[in-house]
Amino acid sequence: MSAAQWATAFAPASVGNVAIGFDILGFAVDALGDRVTVSRSERPGVTITAVSGIAGELPTDPAQNTAGRALQAMHAALAPSFGFEMRIEKGIPLGSGLGGSAASAVGAVVAANALLEQPYEPIDLLKFAMQGEAVASGSLHVDNISPSLFGGLVLTVGIDHPRVKRIPVPPGVCAVLIHPHMFLATRQARAILKRDVPLADFVWQTANLAGFISGCYTDDLDMIRASFEDVVIEPQRQALIPGFAAVRAAALAAGALGCSISGAGPTLFAWALETQAQTVLEAMRAPLVAAGAGVDEWIVDLHREGAHVVASG
Repeated sequence: MSAAQWATAFAPASVGNVAIGFDILGFAVDALGDRVTVSRSERPGVTITAVSGIAGELPTDPAQNTAGRALQAMHAALAPSFGFEMRIEKGIPLGSGLGGSAASAVGAVVAANALLEQPYEPIDLLKFAMQGEAVASGSLHVDNISPSLFGGLVLTVGIDHPRVKRIPVPPGVCAVLIHPHMFLATRQARAILKRDVPLADFVWQTANLAGFISGCYTDDLDMIRASFEDVVIEPQRQALIPGFAAVRAAALAAGALGCSISGAGPTLFAWALETQAQTVLEAMRAPLVAAGAGVDEWIVDLHREGAHVVASG
C-alpha cells in the first residue's frame, strides 16, 4: 500500500508536571487540541502555508514555529525526495499551560509520518517533536510532548535517550481543569525558578513522586492524596497566578485528591473521583469568578489516547 499524499492529525492538549513530576510527568487532555495537516510537496524542505484557530499571530517561518521546527528535524533525518507543506489549526490557547506548543509539534510529526512508506516508531517522533518544543520554551523537555503523543498519564525519563512509560490511573479518577483568561509565557514561568533546591525539599519532593506513582499502580487513593503536593516549583510560580491559593484550597475542601498548576500555568487542575468532579469544578471556579476572571473549564478522562491521524488521502 502506498503512503498517503496528505494527512491531518489531532494532537491533544496536556498537563505538564502533574504537581510532583517537573519536566518528566504529564497527562493528555483530549477535550481540546491542535489539528495539523501535512502534504507532500515538490518544494524542498518544510513550508507552513497557514496558521488558523484561536492562537492569534504565530510565525510561519518553520524555524520559528514549534510544528515547523519539529518537522524540519524529521525532514533532515529522513532526507526524502519531497518536501512537507503544512497547515496548522490551533485549538489550544497560547500561554495557557496546556501544552499548545507541544501539541502542534506532535501533530506535525504524526501527520507527516502517515506520508512515509516506512513510518518512524513513536519514540523517534518524540525526539523530533522535542526539537519543536525548544522553540517555545528555550529548553528540551517532554512532560507535554509525551502525553500528547502517547495519551494518558506518562512518565518520561531522559532527554538524549528518552524512556517512556504510561502510568495506570486508578479507575473512577478524572481531572478537573480551570483556565483563567490570562496569558503566561512558558519562558517567563521558567525564568523565575531557582537553580538550587534545599536538600529537605528534594527529599520531600522525591518521596511525593514515588508515593504518587506507587499509588497509581496500586489504586491507593490515600497514597495519591498524601503525595499530591509540589514543594519545589509550585511555591515559586503561584505568585504569577492570581487566586491560585484560593482555588487550591477550595478544590481540596471539595474532596479533590490534589490540585496544582498545569505546566507553566495559568491553567489549574485537580484530580478527583468522577462522583465528586462537578463539585470540585464548581469550587475551583468560584474564587476566580468572584475576582472577575473569565474562565474555561473541563472535566476530562485520564485514560484517553494520544495524537492520531483523523483524515488522509
